[in-house]
Amino acid sequence: MRVDLFDFHLPNECIALRPASPRDAARLLVVEDGGLADRLVRDLVDLVRPGDLMVLNNTKVFPAELVGTRPPRDPSQGGPVSIQFSLHKKLGPDRWAAFARPARRLKAGDRMDFGCDLSAEVEGDPHEGEVALAFSQSDAALLEAFHEVGAPPLPPYISAKRATDERDLEDYQTVFAQHEGSVAAPTAGLHFTDGLLATLKEKGVRFAEVTLHVGAGTFLPVKAVDTDDHNMHAEWGSVSAQVAGEVNLARAEGRRIIAVGTTALRLLESAVDGEGHVQPYEGETDIFMTPGFEFQTADILMTNFHLPKSTLFMLVSAFAGTGEMREAYDHAISQNYRFYSYGDASLLHRKV
Repeated sequence: MRVDLFDFHLPNECIALRPASPRDAARLLVVEDGGLADRLVRDLVDLVRPGDLMVLNNTKVFPAELVGTRPPRDPSQGGPVSIQFSLHKKLGPDRWAAFARPARRLKAGDRMDFGCDLSAEVEGDPHEGEVALAFSQSDAALLEAFHEVGAPPLPPYISAKRATDERDLEDYQTVFAQHEGSVAAPTAGLHFTDGLLATLKEKGVRFAEVTLHVGAGTFLPVKAVDTDDHNMHAEWGSVSAQVAGEVNLARAEGRRIIAVGTTALRLLESAVDGEGHVQPYEGETDIFMTPGFEFQTADILMTNFHLPKSTLFMLVSAFAGTGEMREAYDHAISQNYRFYSYGDASLLHRKV
């Protein structure tokens, strides 16, 4: 399938640089049976049914933006060189893959100093801007060091326009975040407040939590001409036996399953066996959903508005229909909805 089929023009002013406040004041575009309705996220309580099972991704973002320096290879040619690293995938207790800028100034064996007694060695020459780093600390001590020297990993379409600040430490984290490991927030979850969650529970909505550690690959453009030639970046996820059972029971009882975010949906579909049942799951997934994909878990998907020609816009097109999503995005742009990570949300009903 041609990638350019998923292209569209997005005016620059549609990109949100700050989230709505309060979180559940964000707008919500409901897409159902070819119709569109303009609502607010806090209206979810009127759109759900008692017994609906809402699946949340409880991953937690850690400070994955690092700046390191290396000594000059030839002191006569200048001083230390600074390199910015965006960690995006854990490779081991002390090893991470990262996108480096400028990567051309790195080579295998370079030692990077990040401060606070944290350093790393570059393993192998950079490939397409990506390097592997072997850090001087590991496990919990390494994560603690990241908190000392790192910054919140805002998406490039935000960080290119403003600096990260203290507000982002709270804004770029869901209220139900538990397990650190993501370098990008599961952004649909950013719209929930403790009050909204309590109201939904009072309505009779049930909740289940999965963990998918979101990687920076989610922001990478699809460079291939055809979707068959695109290689997805793998991300680590976990579905417990309890959650698998809750999803299967909801399906058996005819209750709706609402995936909060494309990350939750991707993980659920990765855990489906050959008979359509969700099984306990732990490991990496590089599942790629394009139109024609047969969904077996969620009936409804809550998600933000995504980039043109992105794997996520392909996913929502597969879920709710390509024509329907083009119409929805045209409507959202014309009605000044706010796009991307800090933007507004949509509530998509699966096309059957």
